Amino acid sequence: MEKKQVKSLIRRRRNQIKFVKRTHFQEEILADILNRLPVRSLLRFKCVSKLWETLISEPYFKMTHLNHAKNEQNSQKLLIRCLENDLYSMYCVPLSSSVQPVENVRKLDFSVISRPYNCAIRGCCDGLVVIHVNDNIDGRRTIHLLWNPSTGESILLPNPELPKREESRLGLGYDSTSGGYKILKIHTNIDRPGEILALKSSSWRNIDKHPRGICNEIEAMQSLPIVNEAFHWIGIFGSHSVVSRNYLVVSFSISSEVYGEIPLPEQILCSKAKIIIGVSVLEGMLCVYSNSYLQRKAALKLWVLKDYGVKESWTTLLTIEGPWIDKAMPKYRFADGELLFWCLSHKCTGHAFRTSRGPFRLWPRCDILQTGITFTESLISPKSLI
Repeated sequence: MEKKQVKSLIRRRRNQIKFVKRTHFQEEILADILNRLPVRSLLRFKCVSKLWETLISEPYFKMTHLNHAKNEQNSQKLLIRCLENDLYSMYCVPLSSSVQPVENVRKLDFSVISRPYNCAIRGCCDGLVVIHVNDNIDGRRTIHLLWNPSTGESILLPNPELPKREESRLGLGYDSTSGGYKILKIHTNIDRPGEILALKSSSWRNIDKHPRGICNEIEAMQSLPIVNEAFHWIGIFGSHSVVSRNYLVVSFSISSEVYGEIPLPEQILCSKAKIIIGVSVLEGMLCVYSNSYLQRKAALKLWVLKDYGVKESWTTLLTIEGPWIDKAMPKYRFADGELLFWCLSHKCTGHAFRTSRGPFRLWPRCDILQTGITFTESLISPKSLI
């Protein structure tokens, strides 16, 4: 090869390398910008070009977008279930502020079921929501769905084998060891084993009972919260009489599927009032809350576990008192410290969301069988998980 040809080839190679570096650099900047946008915008921007569609559809981009959204207040939403004209509807409410204009409330396309006569939100993780739906009036046909409210995608889940009418709670969590998601179902009946479903498999399987025969107390909870890659709920051991009940927090590891126990704050255990206890998550920390009733006074008390697993790190967060508080469940804590919670109001016709300042919004009609759960916007497709 002649000297001129060698120089020409080297020059072309250098230009190719510069072009590749420049293109890669541009893609990095583009990805960083797109990571900060809401899901609805990203779905529209897939039409801009083939490059944008490929980038937004990549699993890596979806995970980096989710990780960014978890720390972005504008990506936090409240999913509301309402009863309208004998059918259930879903609404999405932004949680960037404890005071929001009503026009920010958005009705979601819930066309996965043509006529949902009954439905319940059973768990949430990484923008994915587990719901069960009855699509006929008598409730004989019940299905479970894994649904992404932000994208509208859903898949049909296999139904658990144990009786559907028995009181139970579900939790959805990510197993970092296997790289997949799992759903746990527990029951109040101590003789019923819990069930677990790995989404990569096609069927539920039973899990071992708690080695100490602890009874599950789940009345005050909507779903099983996830902290430190474990499901959590309240357990009762020893005597089951109301006077001498012994409470604790039960954990169940998502990956190892081993039980654990966390002692409760002494203030709960020493309470002389009639109490109902539940577990939730606020700002990434495990929290426990009690609804107490003493001399016709109702109160919601909340503690957070600042150092996971350490009993001494339980810290009192707040107490809210009022005649309208009944079976209250904390849902979210705003940047200004205000707490959003759900409660059963006997003065209305159904359920309500409130803060200590008063009712949280009126949508679409006031207090008509409203329940809900907080979630983070996500691009994750349920179909990619099976």
